[in-house]
Amino acid sequence: MYSIDSLTVAPGERAQGLIPVGTSSYGVELGIPLIVVNGAQDGPVLCVDAGVHGDEYDGQEAIRRVLAEIDPATLRGTVVGIPCLNTPAFEAAARASGIDHLNLNRIFPGDADGSYSQRLAATFVEKVVPAVDAVVDLHTGGAYGEIAPLVILQGGYEDLATDIALAAGHELVWKGGKWGGTVRHPVLEAGKPAITIECGGATYREANVEQHMNSVRNILRSLGMTDGEAELRDTYTTVSGTFARSASGGFFVAHAEPGETCKEGDLIATITDHYGNTLEEVSAPQEGIVLWVRRIRTVRPGDEVVIFGEVLGEIRP
Repeated sequence: MYSIDSLTVAPGERAQGLIPVGTSSYGVELGIPLIVVNGAQDGPVLCVDAGVHGDEYDGQEAIRRVLAEIDPATLRGTVVGIPCLNTPAFEAAARASGIDHLNLNRIFPGDADGSYSQRLAATFVEKVVPAVDAVVDLHTGGAYGEIAPLVILQGGYEDLATDIALAAGHELVWKGGKWGGTVRHPVLEAGKPAITIECGGATYREANVEQHMNSVRNILRSLGMTDGEAELRDTYTTVSGTFARSASGGFFVAHAEPGETCKEGDLIATITDHYGNTLEEVSAPQEGIVLWVRRIRTVRPGDEVVIFGEVLGEIRP
C-alpha cells in the first residue's frame, strides 16, 4: 500500500485525491490535486509536478497524459503526479496566485500560518516531500516569455541530482539558479534529488507537451521504474544564467531566439517608443546562449527581457 496524506492506493492500482490547504471565499476546498499510480512491484516514489505558475500549461497536460499511459501492473514503484500545484494561479491564468499575488516558486518552504500561497508551500513540504524519493518540477517560460529546452541542476547538489538531470534529455544544463524558495530547495535539503525542467512558453504547444512527456518517460527508465534503457546524450553543455532587465519602457522586439548562440555585443533586442524611435538596445554581455526571451511586447522599466547563458563547460556521462 502507498499512502500520501489521506490518500491510500493499493499495489497495481491508481487513484486521485486532494491534499487540502484551505477553503476559498466561495466555499470551495482548495489544495494540491494528486494522481497516484502505485506499481504492483516495489521501487522508488517519483513525484512529478507542474502548474507552480498558473500560466505554464504544457507540463500540466504532460503529467495527465504520461500518468494515464503508465500500466500499474508493470510499474516498479509509485508515480505521484501533481498536474497543477498552484490552482489559484491557474484560475487567474497568471504566474502568481490570484488570492495573495505571491510567486509560489520563490517562497518555499512557506509558512503554515501565512497567506494561502505560504500555506500551500508549507503543505507541500509537510505532506509531499516526506512521501516521495525524488521530484521532477515541470515549467515553461510562462505566458510572457519563451525558454530553450533545458534542465536546472541546483548548484551545490550535483552529487545528489546530476543523474536525474541528465536523464531529462536536454542538452543544456543550467547550473545554479541563485534565487531561493523554489520547489527544488526543500526536496534537496531533505537529501532527495530534485530538478526543474524548462521548455517552451508564450503559448501552449503540443510539441512542448511531448518534450516534457519524453523527459518523464526517460527519467522513469533511468530509475528502473519502467522497462528499457534510459537514453543519454554523449555530452551536455552547462551554463549559468544572467537576467537582463530593461531600463526603458516601451515596445519590445526580440532579435534572437531561445537556444540561439550569441557573441559579446550582439544585438538581442530593442525597445522603441510609439513613434518607432529606439529607446534602448539590449546586447549580449558575453559569448554564450540565449536561454529565455520575452514574448509580451509591453515592457516597463525593470522588467525581465532576456536571460543569457554563459557556457561553463560540458558533462560527459
